[in-house]
Amino acid sequence: NRSMGSRRTEGERIEVTGVVQGVGFRPFVHRLATEAGLDGFVGNDSTRVFIEVTGPRKRIDEFARRLVAEAPPLATVESVTRTASGATDERGFRIVESRCVAGARTLIAPDTAVCDDCVTEMNDPGDRRFGHAFITCTNCGPRFTIIRDLPYDRPNTTMAAFDMCDVCAAEYDDPTDRRYHAQPICCHDCGPVLHYRSAHGDGAASFDDDSLAAALATIRAGGTVAVKGLGGYHLACDATDDGAVERLRQRKHRPDKPFAVMVADLDAARRLAEVSDAEATQLLAPARPIVLLRARADASVSALVAPGNPMLGVMLPSTPVQHLLFRIGAPALVMTSGNLAGEPLAYLDDDAVQRLSGLCDGFLMNDREIHVPCDDSVVRVAGDVLLPIRRARGFAPLPVPVGRGRRSVLAVGGELKNTFCLASTERAFMSQHLGDMENLETLDAFERLVTQFERIHSITPEIVAVDAHPGYATSRWARIHHPDRIVEVQHHHAHIAAVMAEHECDPHQPVIGFAFDGTGYGDDGTIWGGEVLVADADGYERVAHLAPVDLPGGDAAIRNPCRVALTHLRHAGVDWTDDLAPVRALQRAELELLDRQLERGVACVPTTSMGRLFDAVASMLGLRHHITYEAQAAIQLEMAAAGSSDREAYRFALDGPIIDQTPVIRAIVDDLRGEVPVGAIARRFHAAVRDVVVSIAARTPGCGTTVALSGGVFQNALLVTMCVDALREAGFVPLTHHLVPPNDGGLALGQAFVAAHGTTTHCAGKEN
Repeated sequence: NRSMGSRRTEGERIEVTGVVQGVGFRPFVHRLATEAGLDGFVGNDSTRVFIEVTGPRKRIDEFARRLVAEAPPLATVESVTRTASGATDERGFRIVESRCVAGARTLIAPDTAVCDDCVTEMNDPGDRRFGHAFITCTNCGPRFTIIRDLPYDRPNTTMAAFDMCDVCAAEYDDPTDRRYHAQPICCHDCGPVLHYRSAHGDGAASFDDDSLAAALATIRAGGTVAVKGLGGYHLACDATDDGAVERLRQRKHRPDKPFAVMVADLDAARRLAEVSDAEATQLLAPARPIVLLRARADASVSALVAPGNPMLGVMLPSTPVQHLLFRIGAPALVMTSGNLAGEPLAYLDDDAVQRLSGLCDGFLMNDREIHVPCDDSVVRVAGDVLLPIRRARGFAPLPVPVGRGRRSVLAVGGELKNTFCLASTERAFMSQHLGDMENLETLDAFERLVTQFERIHSITPEIVAVDAHPGYATSRWARIHHPDRIVEVQHHHAHIAAVMAEHECDPHQPVIGFAFDGTGYGDDGTIWGGEVLVADADGYERVAHLAPVDLPGGDAAIRNPCRVALTHLRHAGVDWTDDLAPVRALQRAELELLDRQLERGVACVPTTSMGRLFDAVASMLGLRHHITYEAQAAIQLEMAAAGSSDREAYRFALDGPIIDQTPVIRAIVDDLRGEVPVGAIARRFHAAVRDVVVSIAARTPGCGTTVALSGGVFQNALLVTMCVDALREAGFVPLTHHLVPPNDGGLALGQAFVAAHGTTTHCAGKEN
């Protein structure tokens, strides 16, 4: 009812910032305004959604409230600014064309899983999009990976190559339709085409429905198919077929690292793994991440999917193509990144054919271009709290907190699990997971994405933050390209700062930070990793650390936890006798060589690494002596501990700033010789780490009660839960990661926080 009688009308301009483009925000505004009987218009520009409304004050106030309270599911409203203006001459409410203006850019939505409404239509034989492999609407589908520029309109996406048919165009232009201004909108008649081709050049290509059948036939025959997704290619094979999984391992040069498994639905996931309510929520979330779950003993997948690993990475379908494969009878599928070990994700069609033909037997492709590569996200649940392991599809490029900084920053991250962070003085944008900087291809991908982020977010960094390690490829890149803007941030300082940023802590109020990981370059040139820092954005004081031991042979020791175990036994004064598992893991000649190496200090680097201590204990318990991927031994140690209800705890010795592990190592040896169950020993070790965290927090006065936990060791959900519960019981406020990973995938956020807020240009620390 637009009859307002004698009621006084007013005009107001409302500007909304946040993730408000490509998520159905304008039709949502149109519906609210129409229901409220307001006149005016709504539109996008490259910085915000702008709204002009005219009507009674009470109705405008209610309209503004509903803008936030009832925002579309994929929208994130950051701010609503209201300014009085003259009443417009508009009659009715309309949506106007997008505009380009100078200034900070609006936020880009991440790619999200196809929504239930679209899946229902896709499965309805009476719907015109029945079986459509690219079905989407304003509530789902590709965003980040298809955007070339802002504002988010079809000409600025890779869908510009596809002209809408008349029926799709009518839906696109109808503000009451679920596909109003859904930029990837298409149908069988006007959208991308799905096709299948052999990887070996034999046979004709298949298209649309035939292509799905051809791909499934290859999988059922024991082959691997490279399947094009939203952000790149997956390699898919039958997860129940030992031969298929083994061939993929050999081709991908991945001997042990677990593969992710995709299943049709939540019921199928429950048949493979134990799934809590919180874990089910993550499996079904719009991001559709890989969720690390405790595998069931009777899981019907090949043991080669996750050899020797009690955990299983499970994911549900996120794209229409994946749903369609399961609809025509696909088994549980290995669904792993389309690359050779150490290489970046393949996402361009020609490059994929060149690089993946030796890894697969066929390609399920389409002609919609991927502009930005984006891998799958990986998460765990600690208690009921999300614990990110790899932040990518479904999360990137949503901004993360960094506070209102003093300067704009590019933080280049670390060497492993690399991400970078680009921060203005108002927002921070974390890149998707890029991987380990092991080769030129990954560094090229890093450089290309940095350029894209700077352009699309209109940020020119004043400062470039780097890890202090002189050998990191990202740090070398930054020093070459930005030699006059470098700020060094120590590795473990960055870990703690990342937690502070996530929780929007005061950058100048120190916290007690526990940075436990495998490797980080210390101020003294040694390898740190068991660090307790009193830290803020201005710097840190190293108040405690694990007692250093010699790491013999560097990477060789990291790949062989038995060597690290023997080092810790030697440090604890325990003789290398044949009843110890790490002694039995090496040949006599190797033991003699290692003994001489440690005696003379040849090729040994001191380390305070807590991650290496976890590896050592895993080897002492006979769980894992040699590893082929990071954290392989620590995962098995955690799972052993999780299976025990033992309530005892070992105890570290505290000697000034030194956390001495000697009593723990000796107690483990005594319990092994006393035939205490391995699970109980593993649990007692976890409890020892928990107790030392609480003890050191309690003896560190003058820093308040905030305790930050970060570093790769805190990927351990059991340890996180134990520490959080104990710290709370002791009166502390524990902070853990929930937006970025605790591993090196979160370093860039911490670097950005320090560089944006710190008052020094070189962020070094001091030691107690």
